[in-house]
Parts: sequence; C-alpha cells; structure tokens
Amino acid sequence: MKDILQELETRRAAARLGGGQKRIEAQHARGKLTARERVELLLDEGSFEEYDMFVTHRCTDFGMEKNRPAGDGVVTGWGTINGRMVYVFSQDFTVLGGSVSATHAMKICKIMDMAMQNGAPVVGINDSGGARIQEGVDSLAGYGEVFQRNIMASGVVPQISVIMGPCAGGAVYSPAMTDFIFMVKDSSYMFVTGPDVVKTVTNEHVTAEELGGASTHTKKSSVADGAFENDVEALAEVRRLVDFLPLNNRQPPPTRPFFDDVDRLEASLDTLVPENPNTPYDMKELILKIADEADFYEIQEDFAKNIITGFIRLEGQTVGVVANQPMVLAGVLDIDSARKAARFVRFCDCFEIPILTLVDVPGFLPGTSQEYNGVIKHGAKLLFAYGEATVPKVTVITRKSYGGAYVVMASKHLRADVNYAWPTSEIAVMGAKGATEIIHRADLGDPDKIAAHTAEYEDRFANPFVAAERGFIDEVIQPRSTRKRVARAFAALRSKQQSMPWKKHDNIPL
Repeated sequence: MKDILQELETRRAAARLGGGQKRIEAQHARGKLTARERVELLLDEGSFEEYDMFVTHRCTDFGMEKNRPAGDGVVTGWGTINGRMVYVFSQDFTVLGGSVSATHAMKICKIMDMAMQNGAPVVGINDSGGARIQEGVDSLAGYGEVFQRNIMASGVVPQISVIMGPCAGGAVYSPAMTDFIFMVKDSSYMFVTGPDVVKTVTNEHVTAEELGGASTHTKKSSVADGAFENDVEALAEVRRLVDFLPLNNRQPPPTRPFFDDVDRLEASLDTLVPENPNTPYDMKELILKIADEADFYEIQEDFAKNIITGFIRLEGQTVGVVANQPMVLAGVLDIDSARKAARFVRFCDCFEIPILTLVDVPGFLPGTSQEYNGVIKHGAKLLFAYGEATVPKVTVITRKSYGGAYVVMASKHLRADVNYAWPTSEIAVMGAKGATEIIHRADLGDPDKIAAHTAEYEDRFANPFVAAERGFIDEVIQPRSTRKRVARAFAALRSKQQSMPWKKHDNIPL
C-alpha cells in the first residue's frame, strides 16, 4: 500500500512541475507566473479541486510518444472566489509551449460542460503557442469543440478570458466569444496572423506588440476589456469582477453588505452641470456619488471614452451603468461608443443585471467617415440592445438629450421603467440654435430676430417639462437626491417581469 501511495505522490509532484524547473525559471524570467501559480492567486486559498492531472496526449507521430507530460499543458478544475464557485483552466506554457492537442482541448471542454451543468462561471487563462502542429487536424478539431462550448455557454454562465501570454491564430476565437477579455501589458498578445505572415502577405512591418498587444486591443480594436501591469494585478481584478456577477443566468447577482446611506444627499451634484451648455463636466463624478462606497468597476475604460460602461452596487446589489461622457467628444454617440455600450447592455440583460443609464448626449456624430463605416447599423445595435432588454432599466437625463440619441439612450419609448430628468436637462429634436435656423429660415439675414427666436425656443423647449407633460419623464428630480431616487426605483423594480414575443432568437443588426 505504501508503494502505491508513494507512486501517487511521485506522479503528482511530476505533474505539478509541468515542463520542469528550467522552463519554470524561464517563465519567471519573462515576468510571468506559471499556470498553477495563476490558479492559486485567482482562487481562494486551498479551494482548488484539480481534474485530469494525469491526462496525457495520444500522438505517436514525429517521436511524440517519447514525450508525454502529465496534464498535457493545461491545468483544469474548480475552486471558489470569495466563497462562490468558479471553474478554471490555465494553459501551461512550460509544457510543449501550452500548445493545444486533442486531449488538452478535451480537458477544457470537460470543465466547460460541468460549468454549464452546475451553473458556475468559467475563467480561462490563456498562454499558448497555438495548435499542436504534430497532431494536425486533431488539434483543430479540439479547438472546434472548445468554440462550440463557448457558444453554448454564452448567456448561460459568465465566461472570462485572461490573456497572459501568446494567443494567436484560431486560438483567439475562443476568448473572442467570451464575455470579458483581460490582458497583461507587455507580456500578452492576440492576433489571427502574426507579424511574419503580415510582412509576407501585405509587406507591412509590425511588431507583435503593435499588432496585437494589450494597448492595441484596449484602445483601438476593442477586443479586450482591460489591460493590467502584471499577472498578479490582472488576477486580482478578475476576482473583483466575479464578485459583481451572478453565477449563472438563473441566479440573481450577489448581494454584498454595504455601509453607505441609501438616502445620502449630495449637494455638490446641484452644481455638477455648468451654466454654459457647451462646458464639459466629468460624468464619472456622478457615477461615484450614486454608487455604494463610491465603488465603480469600469469596463473598456480606454476605448470609446465618450461613453462609460461598468458596474456599481446600490444597496449592495449589482447594477450595470451606461453613461455618456461630456468630457470626450461632448458625449456624442458614434460607431465605437454604440458598439461598446450595446455589448455591455446585452451582457447585463443575459444575466439579469439591472441597467442605470445616465444621459447627456447631443446626438450622433456626423461625417462621411461615420456614414461610410455604417453608423446607422452600429447605432441600431444600441437601440436594439436597449429595446430587447427586459431587466429593470432606470434612466437619468442630466443635460442634453437630442434627436434620435434621446430615443436610443434608454428612453421611455424603449420600455425603460423609470425615467428621471434633472431640471438642467433639455429634451428636444436638436439644440436651440440649429432648430431656430431651420424653423425661421426666412429670418436668417436678421441677427436680432434670430436671437429672439432662439431665446423663445430655449424658453419653450430647453427644459425637461415638455417631456414630463407627455409622461415620457416620470419625474424631474433634484440632482442632490439622485442616489436616493435611483435606489428606490430599482428597489421597486426587483420583482419586475417582462418578456418578448416568442422567437428562436432575434436578428440584431450586426
């Protein structure tokens, strides 16, 4: 019996070493943690339950039968984050470069199936050289099986990808189908074709970092939701994100203890909006003053900064926030901001996370670039996302809300539940000057008449009361009371039930 137990411990020790001490040291020398160190940091101490530690590949070509490391380049299992269950896989770059074989993929598929069956999120830590070339089509088939699991799990359990090394070729499509992607600066990259292929095909000279590094994907492509300085910070932020999310689509988001007065009044909000309608102000100040303990977890902070997306808590409960940012492009809607916000709204709706929308929008960005690149279709994504969302939706208009953008930003007409406006808000088809020049075109040669017409238009329409008279605004509220009013609105909507007509699925304007 002792011999068998000793053999078990010996095999376990060998499996834990992965590709061996030399390769572990090489991984550390690059500023990267090993697959197991990452899992230990991500999960609560001592909570990890590993599966398939002794699985080996079955390839016999190219001398592979002589190199069959236990675990086959990926660590899989489950554990807890702040006491709540999550499934995790972590690719091990020290074992055959973390390359994906048929059995490597089978291990990932197994825990994804278990996650869907048991209703728990999946966190995938990617650090892989790609498909294992020695296995040929078997490796590609393994990728295909993982992709199919990503599709099936979408909207069932939250899926989070953490890119902590290379992720190239077909491998990028698994993270692309997950809900959130995080990267590590200077040590992770994602691209479909690498710099060498790009050089051969298009004669462009580009580094891996420029082509698919963290900066590229957080600022330009919007592929990634956040980038962090190192592995430790990235995993700590994943833990923080998981704390905002429900375990699956049948459970509510977690409720956390809170120590912030729900009736707290913020007198400073009465002067947040400047007197000059063209002067910007920071919408994040409003978000922080509404949130419990001023805690805001922003998503895609570096992309399309004219719109803000992220999570706060109100009375300890998770709320998704979408807010125009007057500090950037006057908070205008454009292709990038519409895509960013639409994806976030759809995620919240998948997982029954209520949505708070803070509005200060002068309209859609004009120009040939926007029209040629399809602002109509992309703007319709946000319109569609809000219109199909059946979660509680509360909207606060702080200043401008003009034209089609008024309708798109969670208006009453898209089945928002509670729509508030500050006294400083203006709800109209367009700004007073533009409207006056169209209505009173005949008087354009007389500046005095135009000024008088503009003042008249402002007096009549540059306020929230016309919309309030129609019932499109439920209440004009004092800015200082925004936290209290929003919290009470969401409290009243906790038992909301709303459905869409039966359909197999919708056809969102992609």
